[in-house]
Amino acid sequence: MSELSFRDLGLSEEILKSIEKLGYKKPSSIQEKVIPVILNGKDIIAKAKTGSGKTAAFAIPVCEKIELEEREPQVLVLAPTRELAYQIKEDFLNIGRFKRLRCISIFGKEPISNQIRELKQRVHIVVGTPGRVLDHIERGTLNLEKVKYFIIDEADEMLNMGFIEQVESILIKMPKNKNTFLFSATLPEEIVMLSKKYMKNFENIEVQNEGKTKGGIHQVYYEVESREKFDLLKKVIYKEVPGSSIIFCRTKNNVEDVLVKMKNMKFSCMAIHGGMLQENRIAVMNAFKRGEFTFLIATDVAARGIDVENVTHVINYDIPMEKESYIHRIGRTGRMGNKGIAITFVTSKEERFLKEIEEQFSLEIIKEEPPTREEVKKGQEVFKTASKQLNKTKANKSEKLNKDITKIYLSAGKKKKIRPGDIAGTISSIDGVSPEDIGIIDIHDNFSYVEILSGKGDIVLNAIEDKTIKGKKVRAEKAQK
Repeated sequence: MSELSFRDLGLSEEILKSIEKLGYKKPSSIQEKVIPVILNGKDIIAKAKTGSGKTAAFAIPVCEKIELEEREPQVLVLAPTRELAYQIKEDFLNIGRFKRLRCISIFGKEPISNQIRELKQRVHIVVGTPGRVLDHIERGTLNLEKVKYFIIDEADEMLNMGFIEQVESILIKMPKNKNTFLFSATLPEEIVMLSKKYMKNFENIEVQNEGKTKGGIHQVYYEVESREKFDLLKKVIYKEVPGSSIIFCRTKNNVEDVLVKMKNMKFSCMAIHGGMLQENRIAVMNAFKRGEFTFLIATDVAARGIDVENVTHVINYDIPMEKESYIHRIGRTGRMGNKGIAITFVTSKEERFLKEIEEQFSLEIIKEEPPTREEVKKGQEVFKTASKQLNKTKANKSEKLNKDITKIYLSAGKKKKIRPGDIAGTISSIDGVSPEDIGIIDIHDNFSYVEILSGKGDIVLNAIEDKTIKGKKVRAEKAQK
């Protein structure tokens, strides 16, 4: 582990305060290499395994360089899935919290009218999926003129999912005077060609094994026929006694089938797949992060955007269709130097495909014999005891950051000609509250939200009843989560 500290990188106190509260101790290898290059204004093509801390690697320096007073977006991030776009948005919000940076995510299956409203306000960072980003650009609701930083995350998955033409369409519309940062776990030839076409004087950065995809993840497989997979899954669970685990299936029908069978067996589990409403997908992901259940059963839609600490096992119930997806699936465990176990179920017809994955990515995937009756029986007793401990709620990494922040609802907005400066002026006039205690202000037509920092939310709530904003009495209460 590097001896370099984040303070050595010349970051501001606002950013240092955020990353300290988020629990970052020292830069990971990818962060140590990428942060100085971005701060120095160079383009980057970075090859880094999932789980290496690469989101923070670009979010920390970009947050550092953003100009707070600029109204139009200065950063555009493209992500292949809604889950990943949402996760990146949350990371940017957390890292930029004390700098008061506003970040929004835009993706499909969500009302575009809400996104248009948000884009009309001051927004520093936009994170989105290619299709919805392109839609907003063509509608004229996403202004690219002030974009200084364009980030393509998980570029190889963009290629796999057929988004590369949309990515190129967006690249063509971007300002010439910008920095471009491309991050990918693998670098197929098409991605290399795209970067050479649109990026000049870029720096190549490659981090080996940072996410422990090879070294820190013990990879095994079982040969099994399809009809016997669930029976084997039960035996493997009892043998391994896993903690938080993800079970990957190829289709949403398989996910639902495994979910029903596992619930019938009283396993603590929930599911996520592309057929679910986005708000339900996010709710399931957040519950998994909090440790409210043990087994997340998922399609590949969830392989990106799952940033969960201490996932002990990934089980490929179905081998993925794309070789690169294997890397991204197993990268959900063994993150940031932790150990992990990846287990793959392979039918006799699929064994050759697994060997091709081994060869392409220089992996060692060891064949295991099915658990014995004795191992299963012994494991069942251990599992009963262990499972009582597994579902204790885990602390979310952003909880410490946000515990001293109170979000307040105000019953006045744009229709009463309320502006952020009006709200900030009234609140900072309260005894014991300074402008530094006021966070992000979000004004809607008929109401507004304001974040109060430094644990001073109650002071503001108690005092604002006797205040007016722009001469108007305003009702204030703690915002509903």
